Amino acid sequence: LIFHSDQGWQYQHVYFRQALKDHKIIQSMSRKGNCYDNCIMETFFGRMKNEMFYGHEKEYSSFETFAKAVDTYINYYNNERIQAKTKWMPPAKFREASMCT
Repeated sequence: LIFHSDQGWQYQHVYFRQALKDHKIIQSMSRKGNCYDNCIMETFFGRMKNEMFYGHEKEYSSFETFAKAVDTYINYYNNERIQAKTKWMPPAKFREASMCT
């Protein structure tokens, strides 16, 4: 598990960093003054919320139901969802094809 954040003071605090370490969570921080490190994940999470959460909140009766829906969505996003920016292939196929050239 990786926890990615900006360089906010709360994420640099010794107590917070120790809590991550205690739970075997790897900490990742964006570079100072570089918003581009976060933009890919922020775009993904925004898209995920729009496509599988907003308007469906009441379908998730428990954390387990919601966690399964997130897992299903991530699999769909990586292996089935086509996008113009990935030449109309799912991201996993696009990465695979880009390594062949």
